[in-house]
Amino acid sequence: MRPDGAPGQTRSGVTERPGPPSLVAVVVTHNRLAQLQITIARLLASPARELAAVVVVDNASTDGTWRWLTDQSGPRLVTRRCDRNIGGAGGFELGIGIAAERFDPDWLVVMDDDARPEPGALAAFHARPREASEAWAAAVYHPDGRICEINRPSRNPFWHRDAFLAAARRGRAGFHIADSAYASAAPTAIDAASFVGLFLSRRALALAGRPEGRLFIYGDDVLYTLGLRQAGGRIAFDPGLRFEHDYSTARLHGGALRPLWKVYYHHRNLLLVYRRAAGPALAPVLALILPKWLMAARRYASDRPAYLRLLRLAVADGLRGRLDRPHGEILRLAG
Repeated sequence: MRPDGAPGQTRSGVTERPGPPSLVAVVVTHNRLAQLQITIARLLASPARELAAVVVVDNASTDGTWRWLTDQSGPRLVTRRCDRNIGGAGGFELGIGIAAERFDPDWLVVMDDDARPEPGALAAFHARPREASEAWAAAVYHPDGRICEINRPSRNPFWHRDAFLAAARRGRAGFHIADSAYASAAPTAIDAASFVGLFLSRRALALAGRPEGRLFIYGDDVLYTLGLRQAGGRIAFDPGLRFEHDYSTARLHGGALRPLWKVYYHHRNLLLVYRRAAGPALAPVLALILPKWLMAARRYASDRPAYLRLLRLAVADGLRGRLDRPHGEILRLAG
């Protein structure tokens, strides 16, 4: 089965559509076959009553991922290969669409290829009522047990006075949830979360739709969850839902983004996040962040002109809300 207009090919062991399953997983992968193999094995180790299906979007990998996926069999695995790399954001938009259209599940859970639920996490999800929130965010840890900072949920400081004052004093630590929330037995209300271990209800999709695939990479999860909150959806952090994120690829090299083309998406999408989070207060936010972004050019040495070129374009497109600039153009500007 293939949604009209979707890129790539489809293969699946599912021959008949069953009744609506309670939970379907969506995994987006690109050139991390070894990690994907661990994640798929972990997911399919859960019984069907906990996880009805796994939808995998292969984002035009070149490391043998698709060959491996085509060798897999089983009624719960649905795979799609993209003809080109549409980025993590595009992969999640496509994967969520496939899962929703094919299964119409009560819940979806999304993750990267290097992330997976810890044993018992899906059982924990089903063990308590979930109607109180339209989305639930997991507690994400590194394999060594440290909290994974890039997946730490947050409250929007522009919507909560206490979070705003705390952010003014302590920066990022003031509006991201504290370590104590991870140790608590009770859920914590949040406004933004990552696409690692995020459980989305059918109602969440009805309120917020699918993620914006044209963002390509960076910030798509924060923009989506903030949009869900603006649409009236509730999001809670549940420390009992434990995920592992084997995150080892450094995004920064000496403080610089590499490959260089990432500069455009990072800054454009971060500006879009600030626009959504700050609303009318965007102007003073820009007065604070733009000088820092300009000063960061010194980290790029001989690539400084290309960095500034990409930064100027990112700011212009972010302020206009432009999302249709071709990826090929960004690659050319990055040299």
